[in-house]
Amino acid sequence: MRAVRVAEYGGPEVLVPMEVPDPVPGDGEVVVRAEAVDTIYVETQIRRGDWGEAFGITPPYVPGGAAAGTVVSVGPGVDPSWIGRRVLAGAGTRGAYAELVLTGVDRLVPVPDGLGSREAAALAHDGVTGIGIMEGIAIKPGERVLILGAAGGMGTLLVQLAHSAGAQVVGAARGAEKLAMVKRLGADAVVDYTEDGWTERVREAFGGLPADVLLDGVGGELGGQGFALVADGGRVSAHGAPSGGFAELDEASARRRGIALRGIADVQFDAPEIVRLAATALTEAAAGRLRPVISREFPLSQAADAHRAIEARSVPGKALLIP
Repeated sequence: MRAVRVAEYGGPEVLVPMEVPDPVPGDGEVVVRAEAVDTIYVETQIRRGDWGEAFGITPPYVPGGAAAGTVVSVGPGVDPSWIGRRVLAGAGTRGAYAELVLTGVDRLVPVPDGLGSREAAALAHDGVTGIGIMEGIAIKPGERVLILGAAGGMGTLLVQLAHSAGAQVVGAARGAEKLAMVKRLGADAVVDYTEDGWTERVREAFGGLPADVLLDGVGGELGGQGFALVADGGRVSAHGAPSGGFAELDEASARRRGIALRGIADVQFDAPEIVRLAATALTEAAAGRLRPVISREFPLSQAADAHRAIEARSVPGKALLIP
C-alpha cells in the first residue's frame, strides 16, 4: 500500500510517500481502507521534532492519528460483522497517513447514515476535544464566551457549540476571510487578534463587561492576554498551543479570583471516552446541528503541501488528506 513516512524530524519535505507492506490485523484489531485522513496542527509540531518525544513518536514513523473509511479485514477475536462497515478509526490510532489503517476495535466509531467520510474524519480529533471541552465548561445561556483561534478546525466547532448553547460569542482569529467565516458560523462579533487594541474591541463587543468563559485554542502571549479579559468566577479552557506553547497563566491569581482553569490534560481521554465523544459529534453532524468546515483537501501523496498550508495558517477550518 501507499503511505507517507517520516525518516527524520524536519520540515514538510521529510513527509515522503512510499510503498510499505499492507498491515495485518492482530488480536482486537481491524484494517480500515481510508477514504479521508484527518490532519491537525500538532502533527506539524511532532514532525519538526518539537513535541515528538512528548508523544512517544520518534522517526521513522507514519504520521496521522485518525481516518474514516471502510473496514476490510479483522483480526482474531473481532466480530466479523465489522467488515464492510463505514467507520471512523478514532483518535489514538497510529499511522493514519496511509491507504490502509490499522486500529484497535476499541477505537472504531460507526459513521451514521447521511454523513460522509470526509466530515467524519474532520471530526475525529476536533469533534472529540470540542465536545469534551463543552461538557467540562458547561456554558449557560446568556454567558459571554471568548474563543481564541475561532477559525481553526476546533475553533469553528466551538463557535457553533457555544452559539447553540445560547451564549454571546466573540470569535478571535486573523484576517478578514477567516473572521467572515466565524461570523457566518454564529459568532455575535469577531475580532482580529493580530491588530493592536484587540482586547479593547473584545470588551466593547461584550458591552464593556468581562468574559464569563475563555476557550483558548491559541496559547502563548495571546492566551495570556485573553485570560486578562475573564471575569472573577469565570472559567478558562487553555487547550491550544499552535503559537508554540500553552498560555502561561497565573494559577495563584486565578485562585484568588475564583477562576476555574482547565488545560490540555483535561481533554486527554481513554478509548471508551473517545468513542463516546466522537459518536456524539458524528450524530450532531449527521443531524445537521454541527458542521465541520473543510476548506482544503490534498491527495495523500501531497501531505507535505498540507503541512505547509497548515503551518502558514492558510487553512480556515480543516485540511484533509484523501488517499
